[in-house]
Formats: sequence, structure tokens, C-alpha cells
Amino acid sequence: MSEMRQIAEKINNADAVLIGASNGLSITEGIHLFANNQAYQELFGDYQKKYGLPNLLSGMMAQWPEKEEMWGFWSRMVNHYSNEYEPSDVMKDLRAIIGDKDYFVVTSNGEQHFEKAGFDDDKVFEVEGDWLHMQCAGRCHEGRYEWSDLARKMAEHQSNGKVPTDLIPTCPKCKGAMIPNMAAGYRFLSKSGIEQAYQNFLAKYHGKNLVILELGIGPRNQLIKAPLMRLAAEEVNATYVTINLGEIYITDNIKEKSFGLDGYLEPILHELRISIENDI
Repeated sequence: MSEMRQIAEKINNADAVLIGASNGLSITEGIHLFANNQAYQELFGDYQKKYGLPNLLSGMMAQWPEKEEMWGFWSRMVNHYSNEYEPSDVMKDLRAIIGDKDYFVVTSNGEQHFEKAGFDDDKVFEVEGDWLHMQCAGRCHEGRYEWSDLARKMAEHQSNGKVPTDLIPTCPKCKGAMIPNMAAGYRFLSKSGIEQAYQNFLAKYHGKNLVILELGIGPRNQLIKAPLMRLAAEEVNATYVTINLGEIYITDNIKEKSFGLDGYLEPILHELRISIENDI
């Protein structure tokens, strides 16, 4: 039996699927945080020329001299990559692979593509926050606020990379500054209840047939990959499947229950979807 058919059989017989996803999935969908590519230059060439910002991540982490420019960058990014997003073939295949099974998603991607592709918001744990919410910069309270409509308005009314001052949000409690719910350091707020929901999911499927499906996570990733491999080792009936381009890493203690697929996510997930559908 081919490796793909074995994986398809494991998923079809699984009680639940735990998805882990990182930068490789974002790249597949056209968001490369580290690249100074044509897409970045077309969307953010003005910021690159003025501040020398080489990529999306540098803009997300920048210490902006003016809040009008900070919100200009973020609103343009959110509006383009999130508000205007249509589910990709990769996400459609992934949703079909899960089918009617219970699942949970743990991801460092913040663009909310999972939710926009039909995954339940209560089952997606963005461990580093998401772009479509903002929070009090001083964390005076625990509120997170959706701002996609404001981002659209900001993107439409920019001038020279700046948004109008009257569009800049303030905290509804302390009237201080707001920041995107990403890269907020010690002030970062998780989605309400999501960490407990994740623990409940793990408890529910402890000892059961759990497939851990890892998408585009680098071998040295300690935030998601390392915990997922530890989970695979601890769960007797777990199957670990990692898909990544050029970098497959599986610890020795779980190799017998693991599969590593080296290649691009799009063709691999499509082939896996077909194998699952044929195996039913």
C-alpha cells in the first residue's frame, strides 16, 4: 500500500484530526512574510522606499514614527490579504479532507484564512493572535475588537501611506492607543476561551485515534511543531503526518507512527483528498 493510501486510511479511521499550520501554508496561499518579492513591492513599495522595509514581517514589527503610517500599513495588509481573501484550492482540499470529523487547528498564521474557509472560529487557536482583531496597547482590559470594516475604510482613504487621524481607534475603556492583536509581546491577548477549548479537545481524544496533520512548519519550530511531536509520543494511538518542502524532521521516538511528505502543500493535499475519497 502506498504511503498516501496509508495516510488516507489513518484519517478515515481517525476519531479526530489535529491540524498544525505555520508559514509554509501562508506561502502556499501567497503570503510570504519574509520575501521581498513582486507582490510585496506592488503592495508596499512606498513603505519600502521611505523606510527600507524589506518584507511584511519588518512592517509588522516596525517602530513607526507616526500612528497614521502604522495603521496605514496594517490596514492595507489586512484589507488585501484578509478582507479580499477567497478560499484557496489548498483550503478547500483541507476542509474536504477533514469532512465531518471533529478537528482542531493550532496555527501561528494570523490572517484568519481558516475561519474564512469554513473552519469553526471556536476550533482555531491562533497562538500569536490574528490580524482582524485589535486590543488595548496597555492591556487595560481583556477585550479584543474586530476591525475588518475599519481596515477597509482605512485602506480606501489613505494618502501617502497614512490614514486620516480621525480613523485611528482608541481604547473604549482607557481611551489609550490600540494595537493589532499580533506581535504584542507580554500584552498579547488570546481569543477568549480558545486555550481551554484546545485542552478540552486533547482531553476528549486522549487515548483515541488522533491524526496530527502538520502543514508547512519548519523543523526548528518550537511553538507548534515540538509540542505536536511530544503529543504524538504521548498518545499511544496517535498518527503524526508532517508535510513540508525540503525540510522533513521527525524525532526517532515517533518514527514508527509517522509519515513525512516532502513537497508542495497544494498537490500533496489534493492527492490526499482524492485518496481519502477513494478509500471511503
